[in-house]
Amino acid sequence: MRSTVVKKVIMAVTGLIMIAFLLMHMYGNLKMFMGAEAFDHYAHWLKGATDDGGILYPIMPKGTFIWVFRFALVLAVILHIWAAYTLSRKTLAERGDKYVNYKRQVQTYSARTMRWGGVIVLAFLIFHLIQFTIAPGSMGGDAAEPHTMVMAGFQHWWMVLIYTLCMVLVCMHIRHGFYSAFTTLGANTSKQAYKVLNVLAIIVAVALFVGFMCMPVAVLTGVIK
Repeated sequence: MRSTVVKKVIMAVTGLIMIAFLLMHMYGNLKMFMGAEAFDHYAHWLKGATDDGGILYPIMPKGTFIWVFRFALVLAVILHIWAAYTLSRKTLAERGDKYVNYKRQVQTYSARTMRWGGVIVLAFLIFHLIQFTIAPGSMGGDAAEPHTMVMAGFQHWWMVLIYTLCMVLVCMHIRHGFYSAFTTLGANTSKQAYKVLNVLAIIVAVALFVGFMCMPVAVLTGVIK
């Protein structure tokens, strides 16, 4: 029982860490609307490749923060997947032959598709990393000028379509995950708290979807050139 609680807390905390990362990532993406120079400076600043030494310099040496950040994020993703997998296996094992008589406690579509949604989100994350981090410029553009890679990728309608479908799944995952995380951490203590958490979960999910989608659509339609 204690092990289950610990795993749920790990899943909740790592989930919130990833949501915070997505909010920061969305903020960075929106700099495309400020022009190529602003976006490129931001991208290089994160990697410590700007004249001012980049983020957290001189607290950290140039280029160190991005690796510490990547390590922490990868660790959060691994722990989140591990907790989700082990908890899912435990649930299925306990359900056993009673599966036919099992009643879903949560009836939202996002809750019922959390497992498969999580797998698809992971696949999208890997693809996204290959496109912009592991093999930058693989779809066109110059790694030295990050805005050109973004332009090259989202000038294709099919890429924007794939991105849209994946973001729908990501935001559905977040909508349920945000609510579940705070419930696990003890914030869902009354009917009023339930309503507040539910509304906040919807707001965060919608904000992320709109924030992430407006830039690719603007590139595709020529608003960003």
